Amino acid sequence: MSQIPITRAGAERLRAELDRLKKTERPAVIAAIAEARAHGDLKENAEYHAAREQQGFIEGRIQELESALGNARVIDVATVNAGTKIVFGATVTLLEEVEGAEEVTWQIVGDLEADVKERRLAISAPLARALIGKEEGDVTEFDAPNGRRVYEIVEVAYNG
Repeated sequence: MSQIPITRAGAERLRAELDRLKKTERPAVIAAIAEARAHGDLKENAEYHAAREQQGFIEGRIQELESALGNARVIDVATVNAGTKIVFGATVTLLEEVEGAEEVTWQIVGDLEADVKERRLAISAPLARALIGKEEGDVTEFDAPNGRRVYEIVEVAYNG
């Protein structure tokens, strides 16, 4: 299997989630299953079935995280020396070329750590693909689901 790029911060977040699942959530769901079993008949025991389902989700996520971290290629963004050129890990400030637009900032990260709410953009996203290789001051355009978008690259930084 090929290696999956991930930032050092992203790998740390995934390791923290894995640790929480193993040390907190797994034991809690095992205790909930034991308590539900004590109530008797398992066929009509909704608490037991809900706890077993939750256990399945937790175990699945643990396996997913272990596999992802095992295949991850951790990249320390602070050591990337690409100047003003956009590569993996860059934090990019953009200004859409429409009336009244405000600047937006995205960090280009691996697919595993992408999070729109945290302004982390997956490297496989159309906007990220349009930005890779460009530099500060360039204008880029790409086809978004809601039409063609044009952005000016205001700033490129590599600050982890």
